Amino acid sequence: MGHGHHHHQSHDHAHEHGHDHGHDHGHHHGHSHAAPPERWDRVFAIGIGLNLAYVVAEAVAGFAFGSVALLADAGHNLSDVLGLAVAWGGAALARMPPSKRFTYGLKGSTILAALANAVLLLVAIGAIALEAVQRIGDAPVVPGLEVAAVAAAGVVVNAVTAWLFARGRKGDVNIRGAYLHMAADALVSLGVVAAGIVIWATGLGWIDPLVSLVIAAVILWQTWGLLRETVEMALAAVPRGIDYDRVEAALAALPGVSEVHDLHIWPMSTTEPGLTAHLCIPQGPPGDAFLHAAQAMLHERFGIGHATLQVETGDADCALADAARV
Repeated sequence: MGHGHHHHQSHDHAHEHGHDHGHDHGHHHGHSHAAPPERWDRVFAIGIGLNLAYVVAEAVAGFAFGSVALLADAGHNLSDVLGLAVAWGGAALARMPPSKRFTYGLKGSTILAALANAVLLLVAIGAIALEAVQRIGDAPVVPGLEVAAVAAAGVVVNAVTAWLFARGRKGDVNIRGAYLHMAADALVSLGVVAAGIVIWATGLGWIDPLVSLVIAAVILWQTWGLLRETVEMALAAVPRGIDYDRVEAALAALPGVSEVHDLHIWPMSTTEPGLTAHLCIPQGPPGDAFLHAAQAMLHERFGIGHATLQVETGDADCALADAARV
């Protein structure tokens, strides 16, 4: 404890005389909303290991007991293992340094990862729903208590994994996707527990395929939002947390700026927005200090860490001033 306190002291000290550390500190600030990536490596590894082991156990049980609800739940959990693996791969690729060919690095792979994840889930739902519909007519009665017991283990596994991801769910769509799936999985497994108990109490076999259809609907509902958001990102839509008009107004309010045009805000990755804009400044180039202040303002107010600003004096009409042109 003493050591930790000492470390905190020295950090404050560095912060006070912050000019030599200024750039470094600013860089750390940029990532402050997400935990250090190394921590996520461990979380992903634990999450994938736990869930993969459980998926195998649940699938074996599903076949052994003839329960399509358990198989659906296993499918749901497997889609999450794939989702976790894809998200982890995306997060790892996002840390690759930029090259002359990929000048943004591979940050954008987090968007592709989230997109692939959504598509995988939709495929899983199709398979589960098909199997359930074929069964509803003449459903075999499954051993309810055993089904409930297997699903109860799933509640624990998913709740633990969701808890591991809970801290990062604000900052990153990929981490949020992982968290949401795990949380929903815990609920879905809880539903299977309830269904098992009802089947055991009543002997109604059709409850089993019905539950698997409900699970499919849950996954569809979950995935739809993820798919929409990631398609928006792939099409370079303004990230959902950023208000275009407010950014435009903030730039227009900078000293000397008469007009803002060709403003573009897009996601470079699931966590990092980029921005470019042309600023009309009639009294001529305002100098580096102005640009640094503008970039600092964009970073602090909107979390945009990567802004490129073009300054024009506005004598000649800018070809891009017409809003209809990109």
